[in-house]
Amino acid sequence: MLGTALVVLSFSLLNPVLAVRLQTMGASATAIGLFAMLPFACVVLLMPVVAQVFHHLGVGRAYRLGLGLEVLACMGYLLTEHYGLWCALALLSGIGSAAAWSATEALIAHNVAPSHRGRLTGLYQAILGAGLAVGPLLPALLKLSPHEAKLLATLGLACALVLNLAPAVNRLRAAHEDAARTGLIAALRWRPLLVWAALVGGVFEVGLSSVTTAYGSQLGLGMAAATSIAGALGMGSFLLQYPTGWLADHLDSQKLFAWAGLILLASCLAFAQAPHWPPLLWLCAAVWGAVGGALYTLCMIRVAHDFAHTSAVAGTSAMIAGYTAGGALGPLVSGMVIDWTGARGQSWWLASLAASLLLAQWAQAQRCPANSRADGRPRH
Repeated sequence: MLGTALVVLSFSLLNPVLAVRLQTMGASATAIGLFAMLPFACVVLLMPVVAQVFHHLGVGRAYRLGLGLEVLACMGYLLTEHYGLWCALALLSGIGSAAAWSATEALIAHNVAPSHRGRLTGLYQAILGAGLAVGPLLPALLKLSPHEAKLLATLGLACALVLNLAPAVNRLRAAHEDAARTGLIAALRWRPLLVWAALVGGVFEVGLSSVTTAYGSQLGLGMAAATSIAGALGMGSFLLQYPTGWLADHLDSQKLFAWAGLILLASCLAFAQAPHWPPLLWLCAAVWGAVGGALYTLCMIRVAHDFAHTSAVAGTSAMIAGYTAGGALGPLVSGMVIDWTGARGQSWWLASLAASLLLAQWAQAQRCPANSRADGRPRH
């Protein structure tokens, strides 16, 4: 958990700095969105083979390999500022993330006791939210240059790798020895609405950070102020994760998903006024981080229950595939929308996405009313 928290901290420090650097170098919002999309797209494409990699290498070894690749990618940003090479490094980082991220989520889902899944999953996500919140604020707090920020991110990733060199990491498991095996496609078919909720969460929690930061820079904010928008997003994520986990242990999950959709819809409609009242950039970002992260936390809690007797790797891989698809879709679509229609267009496309979550929950409620508990298991 601590190793992955350092990865998230480094990721959240690095990406806004790279986005602002690209904007000041003359890159369009679409080009910045494409660059921010690449690691997430890579993770999505590799999800079908993650289980096989874990089977052959072991979860612990695969986790270390993923961290090593992320360190190499971050070192590359120190050596060049060529846009094409940065895109290649983003892909390398995505390969590493596919292994490291999947391993962490599967191990937590498999090993946490059922009675505490909500709270401990929420605590873990809160730690990651803290990383998302603190990382973008470091350039302003420490008065870092872009090169110094990249160096600090590299050191953070290296520390994560060193922390997990202990032999005990190799003994970790993510499934029972006699558990029935479930593939990624089967998991996607079994819980499609959960995957969609994870996708929406990915768009809002991580898919809007770079583009919204670059948009703030476009409105005239300096690097410190612009990157602090991403910090507001991360702070929102940090503050809501543990309360979400606690609520998931006590309340019906469909209600929590529905409330998340309503809050997102309201914030998206408000964003249209951001050019006229810039504080909305920070307010909306905080809501997006909070609720987007809450959606992912709720999905992972449900996975821990629903896949308890099969493989946590398949369930978590399905949710990660959805979440990272959102992380990839968010910056690409948002970059193009902002280039073409500005804040108003961004407001409407995000509002449509929030509304789709509400429709999905309504359809689920009509299909099986009062048939599921907060933990996702049948009442009867």
